[in-house]
Amino acid sequence: MRDYDEISAFLGTWGPFQRVVFFSLALSIVPNGLVGMYIVFVADSPPHECLIPQEYNISEAWRNVAIPVVERDGTSKRSSCSRYRLDALSNYSRMNYTPNVEVNVSEIAEESCLNGWRYSTEIYKSTIVTEWDLVCEHEYKEPLTSSIYFLGVLVGTFISGQMSDRFGRRPVLFTMMVMQTVTIFIQIFSPNWEFFTAVFFFVGFGGFSNYVIAYVLGAELLSPSIRVVFGSLGVFMGSAVGSMILPFFAYFIRDWRWLLVPMAASSVLYIPLWWLIPESPRWLISQGRLEEAEAILRKAAKTNGVTAPEVIFSTAEIAEILSKKEKKYNIFDIVGKCNTFSMIVICSVLWMVITMSYYALILNTTNLHGEPYLNYLLSCLVEIPAYVIAMLLLRFCFRRFCQSSTLLLGGAIILLIQLVPTSLPGLATFMEMVGKFGITAAFCVVYAVTAELFPTVTRNMAMGTCSMAARIGSIVSPFIIYLGNYYRYIPYLFIGTLAVLSGILCLILPETFGKALPETIKEMQKIKGFFHEKKIKKSAAPRKREKGQVLKEVKL
Repeated sequence: MRDYDEISAFLGTWGPFQRVVFFSLALSIVPNGLVGMYIVFVADSPPHECLIPQEYNISEAWRNVAIPVVERDGTSKRSSCSRYRLDALSNYSRMNYTPNVEVNVSEIAEESCLNGWRYSTEIYKSTIVTEWDLVCEHEYKEPLTSSIYFLGVLVGTFISGQMSDRFGRRPVLFTMMVMQTVTIFIQIFSPNWEFFTAVFFFVGFGGFSNYVIAYVLGAELLSPSIRVVFGSLGVFMGSAVGSMILPFFAYFIRDWRWLLVPMAASSVLYIPLWWLIPESPRWLISQGRLEEAEAILRKAAKTNGVTAPEVIFSTAEIAEILSKKEKKYNIFDIVGKCNTFSMIVICSVLWMVITMSYYALILNTTNLHGEPYLNYLLSCLVEIPAYVIAMLLLRFCFRRFCQSSTLLLGGAIILLIQLVPTSLPGLATFMEMVGKFGITAAFCVVYAVTAELFPTVTRNMAMGTCSMAARIGSIVSPFIIYLGNYYRYIPYLFIGTLAVLSGILCLILPETFGKALPETIKEMQKIKGFFHEKKIKKSAAPRKREKGQVLKEVKL
């Protein structure tokens, strides 16, 4: 039987139908980029210290020394979680003693912030940290909030992946869009941290699932050459555009509740997409729904101004497809065989490390030297050249080289940050952005690699499973940044080491460059290890012809 790309070749590669699908799916990702990481600003912790109530009869001189000075990262700063006992300070103040002259302040006993905290309003008017005092003994709740969001992403991508393989890409895509919109709107009215976090779980459930489904839908609707461009300049660039808009909203809206209003309102972009994004004919064919698939293909041909063949599916193809339509696949079809199990494990590790590194570097932007809004914007801007480079690599280079080179670049640069002197914070920020560049490119590449390794009947399930594994990395990422409170270079050591090791591990995967997407599990390639190239030299002539065919498709 012919594969789908051969069946749909009469549509061409870049007609009006493909352009509408390309830009509609890319547009559907813009809100995801916008709302995906608003927690960076909503849950940021501004400078704070213990509140000294006015009712205490303490002179100005004693108020100025009421907060102990502590050492952190080699610098002295006022404590955020303790103060000297106010009753003692009040007594010394009434006796007109002079601090550090008649009384050594450092010898006075300390106490916790019993009356709450005083937060700086220089950057934020309010965050969930300032509203619910998520500091000191409750400081763990800040990274826990992000981890629960990513836990929702884990559950959502796993469930939605299987749902879309069973019920179709399009209905599940729009269901997840609705869930994202409704949950963000509810979150605006959160009365406490517990409610905010519980709703945030469902924001993650819907907010990333449509991202994965849109990627798979584009990969299945578009031709091989456009598929590569879509994977980098389509969904990923759409996400980058949305991410770049976020710091502008956050800069002008400093109250966290009001900041969520444009986040929820951004979903109006989804409304016209219902009439622009079709179901995947490739998926319909795999389900034996040939009439629906043929109707979409004929409509696409009409949109492109080309004449569809009188017979799109031959009698033999129809008989073969219908004989397989009752076969339903689940996760056990992937993990039940040694080759597919090994492949899904390696891909899952890659997704986990890349996602952990990617989100950890984003969450760390507010800890870098300088304005948090500018740092976040720079972190987003660096993604644009990363996606362009990833696209070029995917179009002209072997997949294993694409994946390995980007991971090794990002990991090595991040490991070197610890060698930068503390007197050069600008250089450290620059190197972190270069590391983010490499990790972002690797993020883009791993989607393409995974989509090309697994067949149509289990592709979205495999993508969902890998994305679920990736969420383990994203769940851990806030606490990796949190460890920087104890030693500032722990996050860099952790991220850099794992990225370098993953760059070596990905060399085990089979090469998919220039090959048609597999339709069935039998068509999947086998893992042959590092010396796979030596074993296929005998078939070099057919490979050259195949590569030549791919290059023709690349020239749009």
